[in-house]
Amino acid sequence: MKVRLLPESAIGTAPRILWARGLRAFADGFVSVLLPVYLLDLGFSATGVGVIATATLLGSALLTLAVGLWAGGIARPALLLAVSLLMVATGVAFGTVEAFWPLAVIAFVGTINPSTGDVSVFLPIEQSILAESVAPSERTALFARYSLVGSLLGAFGTLLAVAPEWLQAAFGWTPRAALQTMFFLYAFIGVVAALIYRGVRPPPAQAPVRQGPLGPSRRTVYRLAALFSVDAFGGGFFVQSLLALWLFARFDMPVATAAQVFFAMNLLAAVSFLAAVPVARRFGLINTMVFTHLPSNLCLIAVPFVADAWLAIALLCVRSLLSQMDVPTRTSYVMAVVTPEERAAAASVTAVPRSLASSLSPSLAGWLLSLTSFGWPLLIGGTLKAAYDLVLLAEFRHVRPPEETPRPPAR
Repeated sequence: MKVRLLPESAIGTAPRILWARGLRAFADGFVSVLLPVYLLDLGFSATGVGVIATATLLGSALLTLAVGLWAGGIARPALLLAVSLLMVATGVAFGTVEAFWPLAVIAFVGTINPSTGDVSVFLPIEQSILAESVAPSERTALFARYSLVGSLLGAFGTLLAVAPEWLQAAFGWTPRAALQTMFFLYAFIGVVAALIYRGVRPPPAQAPVRQGPLGPSRRTVYRLAALFSVDAFGGGFFVQSLLALWLFARFDMPVATAAQVFFAMNLLAAVSFLAAVPVARRFGLINTMVFTHLPSNLCLIAVPFVADAWLAIALLCVRSLLSQMDVPTRTSYVMAVVTPEERAAAASVTAVPRSLASSLSPSLAGWLLSLTSFGWPLLIGGTLKAAYDLVLLAEFRHVRPPEETPRPPAR
């Protein structure tokens, strides 16, 4: 997948963002699997795990909203550096604090991510910079690479979830000390990300474009944000930490096995990112978003009804192979249907409701898992996401980005 970047500093900027995205995804990979293990070790219930997950997503949403609405005068590279330092502080705090409510507060103000997807404040800042780094025809390919890097590194990160067991065996550490060490590793990765972000510079070709609030595209962005919220609310029922918790409860699955399952799922998601670009060029962004996402949600709806772990894993893997094609295409679509000046605001406005909506469902999912291991969170989440697919197709199938609009024949 070859992407033609715009001149000079874009050549340094886009790769730096991709590297930093990959590192953050690697950290999110092992943290999302180990978070419920750590919280259960501290004596918290499944409901408590859900509350912590809700706090992380809600805090990320509000911080993203603040950046999108009120930080327009601050240079975006400086914001990336500041949030990287917040990531460092979050890892150190999670590695030292053990009481429930202080951890909930840290989760709210910090950057811990209980899901495989990026829901942090990094996302809209990076997306707005990347959108300026390529020609419109190459935008989807660049966002596919952005998602691919995150998925691949996130997959390898999930494999590191077995590291606490190695530490216990090699050094005789207690389970809690081994788990806390992984949060210190998360903080160290934040330091490395900050060093990478120091070299990020917006492309000079786009320097005159001043990012501002939403203007002519406001109505379109708000409609998309509302629909994306339904999708995210459904997805919040089975963020990776809660999906791991369900696998532990339903099939008594060891942590090492769950890590391998999530590794496979993330690798398959990476394949879907690669496929998204040619499929979108052939069928269009909206069609790609809907007709790959809908079958994946039907697989998810079927998972709670199977009794065998291997069949549940197979359905989850098929879902992963299909479900992520909408990620780069969705981002590309939002960046395409707004003006360049509105891109940062549009990224925030569409990301914030997603994070807010996804922050509401983990607590409910945790409560449901404390009552039964049937898999109600997967059934509810899959149904909501399938409904989103159908409404998105009905509302936006005729709203095409400029590169898909047929040109009038030359006279």
